[in-house]
Amino acid sequence: MLVGAAIAAPVGPIGVLCIRRSLLGGRAAGFASGLGAATADAAYGAIAALGLTSIAAFLVGHQSWLRLGGGAFLLLLGHRSIMQKPVLGAVGDLEIGWWSAYASTLVLTITNPMTILSFAAVFAGLGLANLQRGYATGGMLVLGVFIGSALWWALLSTLTSLLRSRLDVQALRWVNRISGGVILGYGLAAVASVIW
Repeated sequence: MLVGAAIAAPVGPIGVLCIRRSLLGGRAAGFASGLGAATADAAYGAIAALGLTSIAAFLVGHQSWLRLGGGAFLLLLGHRSIMQKPVLGAVGDLEIGWWSAYASTLVLTITNPMTILSFAAVFAGLGLANLQRGYATGGMLVLGVFIGSALWWALLSTLTSLLRSRLDVQALRWVNRISGGVILGYGLAAVASVIW
């Protein structure tokens, strides 16, 4: 669980998206976004924990295309965030539903194959990579990663949504502009990492 929370906690594009969706659409919209990332973390944790080296090699081998696709998606999300007009009292994420929020962060997290290297490094550092274990033990490890990641996203979306009632339309407009700019920056960095 600690591994899942530690991998999820650094604020990157998914964290910014979760915060934005929590502010605009409430805790459920932010948490749905976080669950998409937690699912991807669990998938990558499974690859690292169960030693599925052929899948890991494929993902790392195609990381340029995955980063390019993820970067393009971030550019689109950033642009839409900046252009969106905030509405107070909205239910959901204004532009997308909870399932779409989940799916979008799942795709964004999956398009970052460096996450699997993070899990492999953490598992090796903790001595978990050298354990002789069966599928049941590996499955428990993956479940712990998912729960830890999901708990982080629940905490982040809950704390962020508490601020929601204190924001007016002008403040929400700035949330859109700032979060959109940050997401655009991450998208440009992802695309640039492929080009250069």
